[in-house]
Amino acid sequence: MNSTLLPYFILAAYFDTGTFKYLYFMIVLALYVVIVGANLVLIVLICTNRSLHEPMYMFLCSLFVNELYGSTGLFPSLLVQILSDLHTVPAPLCFLQMYCVHTYGAVEYLNLAVMSYDRYLAICHPLQYSARMTFNKIVVLIAVTWLYPLLACITVIYLNSHSLLCGNVIYKVYCDSHSVVKLACSSANVANVYGLLASFGTIFGAFAFIAYTYMKIFVVCFSGSKQTRQKAVSTCTPHLASLLNFSVGASFELIQSRFDMDSVPILIRILLSLYFLTCPPLFNPVMYGLKMSKIRLIGKSLITNTGS
Repeated sequence: MNSTLLPYFILAAYFDTGTFKYLYFMIVLALYVVIVGANLVLIVLICTNRSLHEPMYMFLCSLFVNELYGSTGLFPSLLVQILSDLHTVPAPLCFLQMYCVHTYGAVEYLNLAVMSYDRYLAICHPLQYSARMTFNKIVVLIAVTWLYPLLACITVIYLNSHSLLCGNVIYKVYCDSHSVVKLACSSANVANVYGLLASFGTIFGAFAFIAYTYMKIFVVCFSGSKQTRQKAVSTCTPHLASLLNFSVGASFELIQSRFDMDSVPILIRILLSLYFLTCPPLFNPVMYGLKMSKIRLIGKSLITNTGS
């Protein structure tokens, strides 16, 4: 059957939870509200305070916008499916969710790569930082971070939506490209090849660039003063934590997509597949809000002024 004729896909990873589905619904809804609230607060804080209109915080703002985008691509559908008994998704909505999930992942990696470049310039070339990290360069870097994944993923969705499929059952709680590729009648279809090349190019390219910038940062730290090392630790630790957190979640998803996980309990498989879509959007705003002293001080002053 051709996927353009499919009216819906079936999400087969859901299982009957009886009356507990209302408890799960409330837990997931509370998690979504916390994620939206935390990211929105920091986005507004950065946008409305001139003292935070610096490259590092502008890249952070882009990261928080992406967290909102990715979680909104998942949670509304997840909430509907938890209460539903059928667990079907109309084909257009499935492809839309697929697009959101994959662009979120690509933007996240590229944003973290851009942030590592910013830290590299600030620590390795502090005297040239203002001249090299201009407003125009910031705009270009953020634009590339978003436009490349948005355009590249359009091709992935187009190829998937025009693939010849031999089924419509997806063994996950949300739609993703590889699950649809596995439904294709031919394993050597164009969508599979393009998806692998695009994913490998984005992930490997971003990771290699981040590794290069941190290698340079570590060289400067080991040969520099104590003040230089303290600056590097204070500004790079949150970024490295974000990178590690997202990379772990992406690895869980990659392993589950590419290898047979039938021996793993279904609840564990569901949690692992949701990790990179839920933990970074929750973890990043809390960590940066607590670790970045300027954000923390502005937040405290706003709370104090509101209270008085």
